[in-house]
Amino acid sequence: MKVLLVGSGGREHAMAWRIAASPLCDRLFAAPGNPGVAQHAECVDIDAEDVDAVAKFAISNRIDLTVVGPEDPLAGGLVDRIEAAGLKAFGPVAAAARLEGDKAFAKHLMRQHAIPTAEARIFDDFETATEYVLTRTEPLVVKAAGLAKGKGAYVCNDPEQALDAVREIMKDRVHGAAGDQVVIEQRLSGPEVSVLAFTDGRTIYMMESAQDHKAVGEGDTGPNTGGMGAYCPAPVATDKVLGQVEREVLVPVVDAMRRAGVTYKGILYAGMMLTPGGPRVLEFNCRFGDPEAQPILMRLKSDLLATLLAVANNRLDEVTLEWDPRPAVCVVMASGGYPGKYAKGKPIAGIEAAESEPDVKVFQAGTKRAGGQVVSSGGRVLGVTALGKTIRDAQKQAYAAVDKIHFEGGFCRRDIAAKAIK
Repeated sequence: MKVLLVGSGGREHAMAWRIAASPLCDRLFAAPGNPGVAQHAECVDIDAEDVDAVAKFAISNRIDLTVVGPEDPLAGGLVDRIEAAGLKAFGPVAAAARLEGDKAFAKHLMRQHAIPTAEARIFDDFETATEYVLTRTEPLVVKAAGLAKGKGAYVCNDPEQALDAVREIMKDRVHGAAGDQVVIEQRLSGPEVSVLAFTDGRTIYMMESAQDHKAVGEGDTGPNTGGMGAYCPAPVATDKVLGQVEREVLVPVVDAMRRAGVTYKGILYAGMMLTPGGPRVLEFNCRFGDPEAQPILMRLKSDLLATLLAVANNRLDEVTLEWDPRPAVCVVMASGGYPGKYAKGKPIAGIEAAESEPDVKVFQAGTKRAGGQVVSSGGRVLGVTALGKTIRDAQKQAYAAVDKIHFEGGFCRRDIAAKAIK
């Protein structure tokens, strides 16, 4: 098979690593990829968000399966374009990707189908949103309704912080058009868990659970990021909890889409909070999480490409996934200043030394090649991922590998997986 992988992050490096290992894969292209992805694929200089150019490449090269990693090209209709040309793609069509791309749409759908989530109000003008916040006294969460690179949710301790969030989103336009609407919802409490599943619109196959760390600072302090690390599995996601999420969230969502005339195919990711009243949906994503993909795929022993193809061919019911019983921990190394302004072009040393450790893989995210060496090019630069007999062992392995890698200004959280250990 000829396969095209779309994207350039740590998630795509992990996917490329697993796809290239499949006996089904004869040739793997990546658009645009990164130096890590280039270890496994032929990188082509096409922006992942340039739907026209990606579709043209897939069609002209008769790609057997286009695998879309990030959310933007999914929301932009890349899968629709590929399938309209009679080719196969992995990922939801644009109408299904609205679950992630439009939080207001997702809230309406959950209300209509009694899917457990936080109570919320939706606003499309600054003054009305501000007036509403002024009537509240409790902690709130303010979200840009559109796609905001994982940075559009503001967890506010009081209405004053919520007012600042609404102003930043709707007035200052820090997330651009993603802030045309805001969702203001009650702030829930409890441990979070990421539940991901493959689905072909008929069958749902849940993956191993994970837990992301969104805040930039230790102890979940500071602004939200795209994710500072993750571990898999999450001990709080018991069989009982996962069964409840499947029954009350995943199945109703896929059914609701189908009744609306949309077949949801690809990955359905439910970000859940385990409240005292039961699991509640925080958000939906329509693709692998990043960095959750790294520890999840580190543990996956089955053929990833065969699974993606089964979804595209509506044959997910024939798949059985096998997992490494050992847990995995991923620690993100980020550029100094992230998630604010940060410098680029910093030479990175020590990746090979880190990967010389057993059961360690360094997934490249915000990197590029310049002057014959790998340098930083983004906020989240590397996802250092390790397996271990226990979560504590995996954490120890991951941080030992982190300590072998150096680039100017680089930093990481030092408490990834501490919750699981506790």
